[in-house]
Amino acid sequence: MRAHRYQQIAEDLRRRVEAGEFAAGRLLPSEAALSGRYKASRVTVRKALEALRADGLVESRQGFGWFVAADPLRQTLGRLGTIEGQLAASGVPSERRILDFAFLRAPARVRAVLGADTVLRVRRVNLADGEPFARVTVWCPEALGSGLSRDQVAASSFYDLLDVRLGGATQTIGAAAASAADAAALEIPEGSPVLRCERITEDADGRPVLLAEHVFPAHRTEFVVDLPHPEASISPSGLRLVE
Repeated sequence: MRAHRYQQIAEDLRRRVEAGEFAAGRLLPSEAALSGRYKASRVTVRKALEALRADGLVESRQGFGWFVAADPLRQTLGRLGTIEGQLAASGVPSERRILDFAFLRAPARVRAVLGADTVLRVRRVNLADGEPFARVTVWCPEALGSGLSRDQVAASSFYDLLDVRLGGATQTIGAAAASAADAAALEIPEGSPVLRCERITEDADGRPVLLAEHVFPAHRTEFVVDLPHPEASISPSGLRLVE
């Protein structure tokens, strides 16, 4: 018995996924693009994708379209650590791709936090299993970063490179839409949902020494917080309304 057209499309997409053409968490071509490739209506293409979703092979999310199903990459917020450290603990290989390394005049927000007029700014993309996972920008006072090189920040964390004793950090997480630059770096649609994290790291004396901004694709990321002691309220701790 001849398979329906949507079944043929579903089987071809399954073969391409299993062959590694589309990695776990990777976005698939749009329904319009698939419709053109297979010379089929979008209704037929969507039926094929729905069949693959029923098998747990693909997923869809508003603002992203369709992507290969994968367990979200989880980060624990209970301790001061790096992306690479947490991925390594989960058995996920990671790497850094440096986009920009420059000493420049600090923007107003950075100057207010770090108290420095000139800073080292490093922009990078972090990859997990070879796929873009985060766009990261780190600012460091020139006095602390003047001896660092592009190769060093590509290979190691600022936490390992800075010659200071670190204290703690404050991390703020909010929802945002991907800018054109972040969409290109993370290979996601412009305007799609992202999680934006700002982390201010202090030295042991409480002086801010790093300001970092992390942008994560929302469909690949979860943050986990352990709450060991029951409180009168079950609302998330640290909740703050955005003005």
